[in-house]
Amino acid sequence: VPMVAPGNVQVHVINSTLAKVHWDPVPLKTVRGHLQGYKVYYWKVQSLSRRSRRHVEKKILTFRGNKTFGMLPGLEPYSSYKLNVRVVNGKGEGPASPDKVFKTPEGVPSSPSFLKITNPTLDSLTLEWGSPAHPNGVLTSYILKFQPINNTHELGPLVEIRIPANESSLILKNLNYSTRYKFYFNAQTSVGSGSQITEEAVTIMDE
Repeated sequence: VPMVAPGNVQVHVINSTLAKVHWDPVPLKTVRGHLQGYKVYYWKVQSLSRRSRRHVEKKILTFRGNKTFGMLPGLEPYSSYKLNVRVVNGKGEGPASPDKVFKTPEGVPSSPSFLKITNPTLDSLTLEWGSPAHPNGVLTSYILKFQPINNTHELGPLVEIRIPANESSLILKNLNYSTRYKFYFNAQTSVGSGSQITEEAVTIMDE
């Protein structure tokens, strides 16, 4: 098997889900056989928004021939990763380069996990929601938009409310009685807005 590990391993983080890794080629005489390529082992150490450590699943990408760089796609935003590089010949893999640590920046969050609308009265509705399963960063706020829908399914004026990220419920007051409303709800990080969930609810007709 090859005798030495690739040197001078560098990681360039391109965005929240993509990084580029490059390394110096090993001297050909240390390959001790036919150079087949290089293998990059990489794995997520932890999410920076949640301190939970899961089972570490190592991923491997093989770059054929004498390539000295490669792209690592499909990374998770706002996470800490480690990687190393090994040279491969027909017999197997050489030793691993020292582990290199890199971090991905924040991304936009996934949609809130649920939106539930309860306790209708003549002029109010109560909203409850769950935080996104994948915050992909530090949540800065939630954005609620809503508008009335009339009997011919035309949409009325859109109202937008920004809600602090640590809230999980809200009572909407001063609504019209016996009116159907459509709600659009999403979470935000400093990068931008995540995907929204929608829901509809009706205020009651009379007490």
